Amino acid sequence: MIPMNERARLLTGLAPSRTADPALVDLAARTGTRLERELADLRALLDLSGTPDTRPHEGHDMPGMVGLDTLRKAEKAKGEQFERILTEGLRAHLAQTGKLCASERTSGGSEEAKALAGSAVRELDRLTTTNRP
Repeated sequence: MIPMNERARLLTGLAPSRTADPALVDLAARTGTRLERELADLRALLDLSGTPDTRPHEGHDMPGMVGLDTLRKAEKAKGEQFERILTEGLRAHLAQTGKLCASERTSGGSEEAKALAGSAVRELDRLTTTNRP
């Protein structure tokens, strides 16, 4: 989740300079804030587990992850083209996050991780039922 959230955060950070749609700018800002909070929680769980942050997925594009190519395209795009990249990227990220959280909640061994997954699912539900994407 850490690399996925880091990439999604990079994408949301582009919104203010790439779209004039206030609803998308707001969505990107709120999503970015959620991602930052979640990253802090995920890093704390990693520290608590004693697992070193070896970055095993560095440079990989995993399912639901905003790819480096997508980020490069987003950095060059404006208006509707950027908005399409942003919404498609966030949809994929949210769908994969939901799957990972559901798996953690049913099969995870850490109560702290299960609690974080539950919190993330509630936030995703709120985000996806009240806003775009």
